[in-house]
Amino acid sequence: MVLAPVLLLLAIVVLPIGVLLAAFVGAVITWLLPGRLRILRVLWMAVFYLYWDAAVLVVCFVLWVGSGFGWRIRRPAFQRAHYRFAGSMLRVLFWQISKTLRLTIDIEDADLGNVLEGRPIVVASRHAGPGDSFILVHALLNWFDREPRIVLKDTLQWDPAIDVLLNRLPAQFITPRSARPHGAPPLSDAVADLALGLDGDDALLIFPEGGNVTPRRRLRRIEALHRSGRSELAAQAEQMVNVMAPHAGGLLSALDAAPQAGVVFVAHTGLDKLVTVRDIWRELPMDKRIVMKGWSLQPDDVPRDGSAQEAWLFGHWRAIDEWIAEKGA
Repeated sequence: MVLAPVLLLLAIVVLPIGVLLAAFVGAVITWLLPGRLRILRVLWMAVFYLYWDAAVLVVCFVLWVGSGFGWRIRRPAFQRAHYRFAGSMLRVLFWQISKTLRLTIDIEDADLGNVLEGRPIVVASRHAGPGDSFILVHALLNWFDREPRIVLKDTLQWDPAIDVLLNRLPAQFITPRSARPHGAPPLSDAVADLALGLDGDDALLIFPEGGNVTPRRRLRRIEALHRSGRSELAAQAEQMVNVMAPHAGGLLSALDAAPQAGVVFVAHTGLDKLVTVRDIWRELPMDKRIVMKGWSLQPDDVPRDGSAQEAWLFGHWRAIDEWIAEKGA
């Protein structure tokens, strides 16, 4: 009720100012930053994203009116309309990113989407670098013809477009454990609820690490495993230098709630070293090539014994770590 109207107002006001400012800044800094133009690129992407966000809100409002002012917004037809719209907007966003930041995305094993065709999947991906969740949702919608259900941080709801669009689709916004009220239901229950009713073209996307990999977070995760008495898993985590030990609860709860689903483990490399704002600024224009790889498993390949499930997850996470090391990340 507050942020969405403010964003639209900014879009109306900023367009003429943004165009003039971009032209002026570009003229001034061309001789200062030949071939890079970082300030201009950041300014242009900020203005573009503002209008991209505004366009999402306008179309979502039209869909809301068309659904009978929200009466039928949860009906399958309107769910499909929102998914198609999200796919189109992500195509536009990544087209612009590829032009402005010179970012390319390649997928190893391009037939990945056909391995589990006609079956729901749970996608467990590493989390590293800015915007990798956007990249994965873009891939699922536009390359593999999947309708994603997404587990993501609640702070992303500060973006009005993400807040409005994803709250109309199956999604679960996660509050970090430190910020949750005492006695709140465990996150694994919320993820299990999201996994219920997955059908043949659905994909539940989850990031078991719970956040971007940093050296401090990685060490804290290892220490937590030692404190909980899981020394064997802690030893494995110490050997994984490119990823963090995964939280098993959410993923395993999803697999228990959807035993008919296959599993796809996803690794990617190319944005690993972009941790801080300074890192991103230093690399602009990015000229980055993101390489993604997936490992597909049939439902029968998933252990159902609780004592074996966490070891199974850590084994696949170690394979992700080894693949990243081979790529020289």
